[in-house]
Amino acid sequence: MKSLIRNTIVNSLSLLALTQILAGVKIEGGLLTYLIGGLALSLMIFLLKPLLNVLALPLNFITFGTFSFFINVIILYLLTVAIPQITISAFTFNGLKFMGFVIPKISVNVFFAYIISSAVLSFVASFVDWLSKK
Repeated sequence: MKSLIRNTIVNSLSLLALTQILAGVKIEGGLLTYLIGGLALSLMIFLLKPLLNVLALPLNFITFGTFSFFINVIILYLLTVAIPQITISAFTFNGLKFMGFVIPKISVNVFFAYIISSAVLSFVASFVDWLSKK
């Protein structure tokens, strides 16, 4: 029970950070929606991820584990289907210039918005989890 509450808080904070980082992620409804989204994401990771890992085992074997990243994308998609207040839409990244490195302006469609959102959510959740263990 303690780990479910902890994971819910970590996932809720990760969803909050995700809405601040990416323009295509919108969560309406305030604090309650973040908590419900964090709880639903925690339950999906706990219940669905092992099942999807077993079902995708041949694909993971063929792609040397790369397909396991897409399992996180599927879980994020199922979260947006289960909770209609959480939406991920296409967005435009305005570019970035830093110390001579230039990332140009990029338009991201919905499919890649889910992939980028999943990667950022995984990174932020790992970072918040690491911070909470210190």
